[in-house]
Amino acid sequence: MQTSTSAATPGGLTSIEAVTRSLASVGYISNRSISTAVYLAHHLRKPVLIEGPAGVGKTDLAVSLGRSLGFPLLRMQCYEGLDDSKALYEWKYGKQLLYTQILKEKIHELIGSSDSLEASFGKLAGFQDLFFSREFLEPRPLLRAMEQAGGSVLLIDEIDKSGEEFEALLLEILADYQITIPEIGTIQAQTPPLVILTSNNTRELGDALKRRCLHLHIDFPDAEREREIVRARVPDVSNALLRQLVAFVQLVRGENIRKLPSISETIDWARTVLLLHAPALDETLVRETLNVILKRRSDILELDGKVAELTRAARTDDAA
Repeated sequence: MQTSTSAATPGGLTSIEAVTRSLASVGYISNRSISTAVYLAHHLRKPVLIEGPAGVGKTDLAVSLGRSLGFPLLRMQCYEGLDDSKALYEWKYGKQLLYTQILKEKIHELIGSSDSLEASFGKLAGFQDLFFSREFLEPRPLLRAMEQAGGSVLLIDEIDKSGEEFEALLLEILADYQITIPEIGTIQAQTPPLVILTSNNTRELGDALKRRCLHLHIDFPDAEREREIVRARVPDVSNALLRQLVAFVQLVRGENIRKLPSISETIDWARTVLLLHAPALDETLVRETLNVILKRRSDILELDGKVAELTRAARTDDAA
């Protein structure tokens, strides 16, 4: 199935500024480096490898791209031991077995009056190829992405959790947007997908994989951008409360804790405080809801003696 890889540029990818506007329309607050990477990924037909701490919006970028462009999102969640049967394709063994039984029942009619064993095998040879045709193939996320005629966003999430064998499996896909199936041949993408790989840096990725990708590092946002992100997701929060929430989270990220609060946890905290009808942060409210942004008991205990100080600092930052 060889098809052309040429494709028109979607409206949201005609310029770096257009990427930013398109993502903002679905609630993703981008910045110049993120929008530039997406723009280049489409026009250079290269995947983007996004690295950075957990919870900074790496996965959400791919999800938001799919929504903003109207593309289907094909997600491959990586894990140790991932192989081609889960990522690329597998054969429909149940269907093959059913057809084998049907063939067995009809074998006398199919062979007919063949005079020799060789002639009988000749008549059956064509049916062997049938069992390994496209009809019996079950596509997995990577192959489904190649088969989307109108384009797609392919998210290969947490690639660092997979092994080197899976990395090697990706090399042909990321270089040429094609998959080779020994029994069928090479299947080339009808329209190359926009590929996003994410990594939390739990292990070093191979150079061969990195060479095929554009690199983007996303870190925790500054206070201004984090306020914009929370505002986009929790529009009813007041300006004063929003500034205090974000200021507090930014201060917490500077403390000696194991798991820094993510952007999604800041958003959850804003929704929590809004649900409690709190007009402003105070020490009692923070202590009662600290488990929304801190998910480790050791981190909560680490900040136990600092809650009052951090709360005052956050309120002071808002006043300033």
